[in-house]
Amino acid sequence: MPLIQTDALIIGAGPAGLFQVFELGLREISAQVVDALPFAGGQCVELYGDKPIYDIPALPACTGRELTERLLEQIKPFATAFHFDQLVSHVARRADGRFDVRTKAGLQFDCGAIVLAAGVGAFVPRTLKLAGLEAFEGRQLFHHADRVPAAAIAGKHVVVSGATDQALAFATRLCAAIGRRAPEAPARVTLVHRRDVFDAEDGTVAEFRNACAAGALHFVAGQPTGLALDGDRLAALTLLDATGATVSLQADTVVVLQGLSPKLGPLADWGLALERRQVHVETAKFATSVPGIFAIGDVIHYPGKQRLILSAFHEATLAAAGVAGHLRPGDDGPLEYTTSSPRIHKLLGV
Repeated sequence: MPLIQTDALIIGAGPAGLFQVFELGLREISAQVVDALPFAGGQCVELYGDKPIYDIPALPACTGRELTERLLEQIKPFATAFHFDQLVSHVARRADGRFDVRTKAGLQFDCGAIVLAAGVGAFVPRTLKLAGLEAFEGRQLFHHADRVPAAAIAGKHVVVSGATDQALAFATRLCAAIGRRAPEAPARVTLVHRRDVFDAEDGTVAEFRNACAAGALHFVAGQPTGLALDGDRLAALTLLDATGATVSLQADTVVVLQGLSPKLGPLADWGLALERRQVHVETAKFATSVPGIFAIGDVIHYPGKQRLILSAFHEATLAAAGVAGHLRPGDDGPLEYTTSSPRIHKLLGV
């Protein structure tokens, strides 16, 4: 793969990372963004996509998805490149002060500065711990509801694993297609969770239970313990139910929606000073202990830190000044107001 050169690499495409793009763009600092998830918005979309957020300035209420869409619209003038499904695995500071960065998927970056905006680490889907199941990833096993292809659903026995809002809503939506006799409808939808208690909104749970009562949706309380194959294909999951009995559940497609798990992962090996498994920063420029690496958002710790989106926006503003000073020593640039700066108006196309 070709080497990607950029002024700054932002690790994390949640609200903090997206606003960091904007603040760097105002200073004419090019940025690329990588994220372990397959979409922008981070946990704000994955966990609060359709839930209201009430503490964003000038927005009395907005969902996590709406906030992400607004931030993406705000940074359009900078034509920033995003690299999704990319978990950073290697960071090395060179003798010239620049960084060599690699992802597990093989992307390589040459950047002058790094901004960590990765929440409390790289958010990755919680998985089913079943030996051999990962071999079906992308064919019969999926971890994101919006990335399940139609061919993996139509006419198939679909098993959804999870107790989250997303899991219940996805299962309910699939069974509604059965009721409409839609061509994309699955043959059967079964939700699996270890017990009949869900971590979801009351309305979502009510819709799910109504669908089960109508016979359109099926629920099995049990713990997956194994799988059965038919040649090179997944055929069924084996479960241990609440009575201790073993149950075989036909499964053409398995969709695991058990939420996200934060992984500090390789961050722990980058030589950064850590405190309580979070990155220690100084709060003038949000610089870490490694020159050229800055950090904002939930991944950091400092006295008085508030884990709020609002706080991350403030941190991104100061980090942008820090990145500018690092890339152009002695020249942080003058403070300019977006209302009156002709230079900024030209950048934003206004």
